[in-house]
Amino acid sequence: MTKKKKRKSKKGISNLTNTILSILKKDRNQSFNYKQIAAKLGVNDASSRNQIIKTLAKLAAKQEIEQIDRGKYKAIINTEYHIGIMDMASRGSGYIISDDFDEDIFIASNNMNKALDGDEVEFYAYKRRKRGKIEGEVTSIVKRAKTEYVGVIQIHKNYAFVIPDGNKMHTDIFVPINKTNKAEEGDKVLVTLEDWPEKADSPYGRVLKVLGKPGEHNTEIHSILAEYGLPYEFPHEVEAYANTLDTSITKEEIAKRRDMRKDLTFTIDPKDAKDFDDALSFTVLDDGLFEIGIHIADVSHYLQEGTVLDDEAYERATSVYLVDRVVPMLPEILSNGACSLRPHEEKYTFSAVFKMNDKAEIKDQWFGRTVTYSDARFAYEEAESIIETKSNTIPKDVSLTGKTYQADQAIADAVLKLDELAKIMRRKRMSTGAISFDKVEVKFNLDEDANPVGVYFKTSKDANKLIEEFMLLANKKVAEFIGKQKKTFVYRVHDEPDDSKLAALQNVVGRFGYKLNFKDRKSISNSLNNLLKDVNGKKEQNLVDTLTIRSMSKAEYTTHNIGHYGLAFDYYSHFTSPIRRYPDVMAHRLLQHYLDGGKSVSEDIYEDKCNHSSTMENLATKAERDSIKYMQIRFMEDHKDEEFVGVISGVTDWGIYVEIISNKCEGMVSTRDMTDDHYEFDEDHYALIGKNSKTMYQLGDEVVVKVKNTDLVKKHLDFTLIGKPGENS
Repeated sequence: MTKKKKRKSKKGISNLTNTILSILKKDRNQSFNYKQIAAKLGVNDASSRNQIIKTLAKLAAKQEIEQIDRGKYKAIINTEYHIGIMDMASRGSGYIISDDFDEDIFIASNNMNKALDGDEVEFYAYKRRKRGKIEGEVTSIVKRAKTEYVGVIQIHKNYAFVIPDGNKMHTDIFVPINKTNKAEEGDKVLVTLEDWPEKADSPYGRVLKVLGKPGEHNTEIHSILAEYGLPYEFPHEVEAYANTLDTSITKEEIAKRRDMRKDLTFTIDPKDAKDFDDALSFTVLDDGLFEIGIHIADVSHYLQEGTVLDDEAYERATSVYLVDRVVPMLPEILSNGACSLRPHEEKYTFSAVFKMNDKAEIKDQWFGRTVTYSDARFAYEEAESIIETKSNTIPKDVSLTGKTYQADQAIADAVLKLDELAKIMRRKRMSTGAISFDKVEVKFNLDEDANPVGVYFKTSKDANKLIEEFMLLANKKVAEFIGKQKKTFVYRVHDEPDDSKLAALQNVVGRFGYKLNFKDRKSISNSLNNLLKDVNGKKEQNLVDTLTIRSMSKAEYTTHNIGHYGLAFDYYSHFTSPIRRYPDVMAHRLLQHYLDGGKSVSEDIYEDKCNHSSTMENLATKAERDSIKYMQIRFMEDHKDEEFVGVISGVTDWGIYVEIISNKCEGMVSTRDMTDDHYEFDEDHYALIGKNSKTMYQLGDEVVVKVKNTDLVKKHLDFTLIGKPGENS
């Protein structure tokens, strides 16, 4: 025993110099004595303590650390530290995106220092690795992106582990047995991180909620919402408050507003819409001009600042549109009741009213609170039939009020004239550099148990574009009205696309024979529009549409107006959907404040609110995408014996991604399953190439696939590659 002890002390603590430097650098604002360092190393024998004392003295002599008090040492920092956002990759490594660098910084898994995906981290870049790319090390977590995760729980005798969904969380979560919240083995749960001890491989957590059994429909939908911290029900006190609101239309309130109840007014919405937050009115004036009102539900009349209802709406910031349900921003009494511009009902509205000539030129404008009455409710399909047939007869299903004039002819004439004006406005917009994104939307036919029994594609027709143009007009003119007064406002901005992203897009679309012109802003817009037009109806349309959208900057809310690149507007806001978007509520409040002669409000306060709204919009978008992916996988579960023709939508060294043409479902063919040859990834050609046969599977190629595996929990679809169309016929 004695000999063993002597040998151990002689050998000493391995790599002690670097270990001490690492400890001091990690907590560089603190000082440590030898006892504190020994405790961190888990040693307490005299030999180890002496080693630590000697090493500290040597490092101080070399001026790598400094002694700031008797026996207390601190790191001397010569390194420049940076802040960035962690983007986790597979196997626990990742990249940091930082404004201080033109490229992403690679972080090896052993240099993560407990960082998780999306975290704001402090790091330093210290060397270049293969291909000249910069590598770094995380030094501290500035702010966790999230502390709640969804996963499946594994119960052991004295503890449990939660295995998080998705591939961005590289560690499981340790849960003490007394913090499992009665979860059973295999349950899907929502867990919150509570601690991550220094020497622990996994963070410690506590189960907040048991979501149900994996694979069950409601479990998976609730899991999607929980994953992004989105609620699926209103707190009792919020519902109770909403139910106490006076939603009646009173003479006293009407007297404060412009009364437009006699103006011909109607809504055009999807046939399954439950809330109608915008309506159009149309009047032919004596001077030959047209008075067109864009009437928006006056949500701010009911949503008063400082109430629990407003606090909840702000926190949510947006309604969430999942495949089988809507998670509304406002309780039903408002969203489907008082604030819904239903036919044959009087409503409080906030309006933008324009006088226009036949050339869609605005001769006068007015903004303010109104009271309106909707004469008719159209589905898009019904309005479309009027436009396509040029008929002045209303479809039988449309609900009319039967006013003294010939209602059906007057409304049909209004729809036709508004369509004519909308097309003029759209042409003008496109001629000034707007980009036409008419991406196909995937929709599902669901049975009464929310099972997908069919897939269909939603495209934008003239009736949709009619509404879109007048909503754009209102949003633009409200923003312009306040923006030119140089007062604080909530803008919806869209920056110009990044050159490197456009170059990457050209690289891909060039393989399909398309060419982009990057000479100037106008030529970029024109060539993008030509690209989107040329791919319309072709097999690569969805791929090219998606890649083109990804090449664009993200639109966001801010008080700093830089214009909207995609729409080619110098001023743009969101004003037309306050039932489902909180920024629109803010725009209404600010507009009324300025109409009343109020001074410019605090930019900082509203910038914080804009940032929150942009964040929540981003989370809602991710949840919506996940719900579509989940429903696509459920749909494909019932089609496992069928062969499908698809387009290769992505190529990596681990496999190819294939999007089925007939239903837009995307899955992966693993290279491990491509057993007819050894396939190697050719990055330059976006292809997998067989080593012996030289068979090439390239981005955009058509292939035949069959479903191999469907994983509802991980939302992953695996395909088996059959070959190329016609090969086996």
